[in-house]
Amino acid sequence: MQESTVYFTGLRARSERDNKISKVARLIDATGYAGNLDPEDLIAIKIHFGERGNDSYINPRFARVAVDKIRDAGAKPFITDTNTLYKGSRHNSVDHLHTALENGFSFATVNAPLIIGDGLSGAFSKDVAVNGRHFSTVKIAGVMEEADGMFVMSHFKGHQSSGFGGAIKNLAMGCATAQGKKDQHAAKFEVEPQLCVACQACLNSCPTNAISIQKGKAVISPEICIGCGECMTVCPTSAISLNWETELQGFIERMVEYALGAVQGKQRKTAYINFLTDITPDCDCVPWSDAPIVPDIGIAASLDPVALDQACLDMVNQQQGCGDSLLKCGHAAGEDKFKGVWSYTIGEHQLAYAESLGLGSRTYRLVEI
Repeated sequence: MQESTVYFTGLRARSERDNKISKVARLIDATGYAGNLDPEDLIAIKIHFGERGNDSYINPRFARVAVDKIRDAGAKPFITDTNTLYKGSRHNSVDHLHTALENGFSFATVNAPLIIGDGLSGAFSKDVAVNGRHFSTVKIAGVMEEADGMFVMSHFKGHQSSGFGGAIKNLAMGCATAQGKKDQHAAKFEVEPQLCVACQACLNSCPTNAISIQKGKAVISPEICIGCGECMTVCPTSAISLNWETELQGFIERMVEYALGAVQGKQRKTAYINFLTDITPDCDCVPWSDAPIVPDIGIAASLDPVALDQACLDMVNQQQGCGDSLLKCGHAAGEDKFKGVWSYTIGEHQLAYAESLGLGSRTYRLVEI
């Protein structure tokens, strides 16, 4: 694959020109993204609004910078995300918009409308053709599919199933409908009875009521389970898991195929920015923010999501791990930080499979601005 350019800026600042707002603006300019837009284009700024109780999501003031840049190019930006599969503060559009407003994504802050991409309850869907190992078509949120282009803003952090979440995961899960999210997960979870304390956290999180308490232990019904994995995320004793050797690769590949579908037909008008700050072990979907596993690093942007995620993964792994974090091993510079938290993960398979599908290149040139 041809080498892609990733633009990067650190976080040091001693003047107005070097504050984070200015840095985000310069990164967007460096990509040349505005030159790819046409007047009147409808541009979806895809961002995670953050679950209620989470505080590591991207600051909405940075979304405002993207809005202003896109509007200056003559296009029409809007801020968007899709509803969640699990039961939480963003399970439907009404609750989702309330949460977005609580987390600072008001019109006054971002200067653009907020539109939930998959409709009131996650059913506004468009089928998009892909030539993948698992899917020939994927179900993309109608608003994202109808948009002329996207600006994808991602918080780069860990994830219990995918290893890490960056631009690729933001495209895949973030642009899929409820059924699309089910299609990606697909795997079935199991409970280890010896570890279960019947706290019922999993029952309260399950979107399909697939979990019950039987003889003092949680039991997951495989016929009802949709494989979203939320039960595993909230289990305080790590009693819930799946067979990582047989299930994980397929999950990641399905996710990548959805990422490809999300940008199908609009690659030229899509750009990406990743924030390497508050690099937590979990997704921003959880209603908390754990201690970062490495220090803050900076902000990176590219027209290539694969190159961007590869560069961010490399920069995270180059750091010395934080001692007061969920990081169990791999603290030394150069060691795999996300595997140091979730030992079974194969996060780099995201990048290899995405490159094989033509989503982007793992070969990159890092340009510091």
